Amino acid sequence: MSDNQSWNSSGSEDDLEPREEPGHPVGIAEFSGVLSKWTNYIHGWQDRWVVLKNNTLSYYKSQDETEYGCRGSLCLSKAVITPHEFDECRLDISVNDSVWYLRAQDPEHRHQWIESIELHRSIREGRREKGGVTGTIIIPPPLADSGYGSESSLRRHGSMLSLTSATSGYSATSTSSFKKGHSLREKLAEMETFRDILCRQVDTLQKYFDSCADVVSKDELQRDKIVEDDEDDFPNTRTDGEFLHNNNGSKEKLFQSLSPKGINGIDFKGEAITFKATTAGILATLSHCIDLMVKREDSWQKRVDKEMEKRRRIEEGYKCALNELKKKSHFGGPDYEEGPNSLINEDEFFDAVEAALDRQDKIEEQCQTEKTRIQRSSPVPTGDAYSSTGTHRFTDKVEEMVQSHMTYSLQDVGGDANWQLVVEEGEMKVYRREVEENGIVLDPLKATHSVKGVTGHEVCHYFWDTAYRNDWETTIENFNVVETLSDNAVIVYQTHKRVWPASQRDVLYLSAMRKIIANNENDPDTWLVCNFSVDHDNAQPTNKCVRAKINIAMICQTLVSPPEGDKEISRDNILCKITYVANVNPGGWAPASVLRAVAKREYPKFLKRFTSYVQEKTAGKPILF
Repeated sequence: MSDNQSWNSSGSEDDLEPREEPGHPVGIAEFSGVLSKWTNYIHGWQDRWVVLKNNTLSYYKSQDETEYGCRGSLCLSKAVITPHEFDECRLDISVNDSVWYLRAQDPEHRHQWIESIELHRSIREGRREKGGVTGTIIIPPPLADSGYGSESSLRRHGSMLSLTSATSGYSATSTSSFKKGHSLREKLAEMETFRDILCRQVDTLQKYFDSCADVVSKDELQRDKIVEDDEDDFPNTRTDGEFLHNNNGSKEKLFQSLSPKGINGIDFKGEAITFKATTAGILATLSHCIDLMVKREDSWQKRVDKEMEKRRRIEEGYKCALNELKKKSHFGGPDYEEGPNSLINEDEFFDAVEAALDRQDKIEEQCQTEKTRIQRSSPVPTGDAYSSTGTHRFTDKVEEMVQSHMTYSLQDVGGDANWQLVVEEGEMKVYRREVEENGIVLDPLKATHSVKGVTGHEVCHYFWDTAYRNDWETTIENFNVVETLSDNAVIVYQTHKRVWPASQRDVLYLSAMRKIIANNENDPDTWLVCNFSVDHDNAQPTNKCVRAKINIAMICQTLVSPPEGDKEISRDNILCKITYVANVNPGGWAPASVLRAVAKREYPKFLKRFTSYVQEKTAGKPILF
């Protein structure tokens, strides 16, 4: 590695990890498809084209509109993905206070979306761990050459060479390296280097001292031996005591001086200087390590303080959110129900119900064409079959209801101040009388209408016969005949489609059809269908639906205008006068304004839809009086 070699680093322990090279991005293909998104309480679930790309989730109204820009997006870095506890197709994605409610086609698609989102997030997190602030670190040449304490590298150099390079490189670069973000790991690597050098120097010095001790011991033994010989031979000595003359007259050195390099070729002065430099480098590096640890401790303390402050704010926000939820509704969510303690106010409740009814009307318009293609026919019993109630356990109750409707329902309410005219469209008039009991709206409704080309028998037949119920009734989810009491009386159980945020309703009622013969031959006969709630062991109330109570009557009379000349009576000569009365107890709490507004809207639509259906079914067929 050259002296000025460098690379980018964030100053962390992962500085030397491989990084993504420009032009070779590591990524994942985008994931897209159709998901249902909860838009708001008015429009509910809507299909949207959702795209997952670059750790961002975006949605478009449709796939064809992707080129016009997305309608919204979420960064998934801090998103929380929550699969719904009960709905296997739903997942909620929240970022701070923004929540997306999404539904897949089936649980398998939901699982694919969750896996794709987690995969994008994991790749993103991996890049973030390797990223950071770009900095430049200059690596000292001797430390790089020595392999940060590699024992084999150190052995290739002499003690003086390794230490001199290390100390000189350290003194030249340690300060700048520290300022530019040397990590604690690198400082510890320097300590490893100094430790190895110091160990080798200690060994060298120890060998030197051992050699010196051996030499001194040998000299003492030799001197003692020479002194003993001198006492025996009386040698001649000079006053300087340094030299003696032997018998041959030659001069020998008594004690040889220790040369600096005389023992094993070790330069003691050089080794001492090197040892001093090594210890100085160790002390300096230790000082830097201490500074690094102090700085790191300060940094971690700041992080801890910041996290504790963040936690405190989150806890306060959580408490505030709980208090807000107790005060008002987060009405954008799809999990709120009706009830006296509902957080949804009446305006929001009404908007949601009205939007749901609009959607049902659109669906019904699309399905109406298919319904008209299906021709159903069933034998219509003659009028005599409906002249009596028949014999069964509810006979007396049916007679009571029939007489009550004949007495009170046919009374004219035009001048009664208790009845309010709420709708008037052509021949149709709808009246309402406001009644509440224990906070529950029980407003009776009465509608009068005149329909040309049909008879009272035909209107009541199509209203009573369950074979035609699904053709004209759009609010029913399913129904079944619980018991057939007679040819003109049955017990029916039916569930109605849920209109969010209201709970789903069901009803169990007895439906009977009767023909009332007029006392005066000039008066028309009366056809009547009465539906009133009863109890039955095979249709007990359940927790899934709220059981409603009803008392409804469809009363019809046929008026015939004589044809001209000898012509036969045709449908152009007949007119059916209809009186429809309804008393409904919804069985649970709902805003009074909502119930009254829905009744005002739905009853006229139902009456027009049903009478138009009867006209279509009877067109071109023989008249059934």
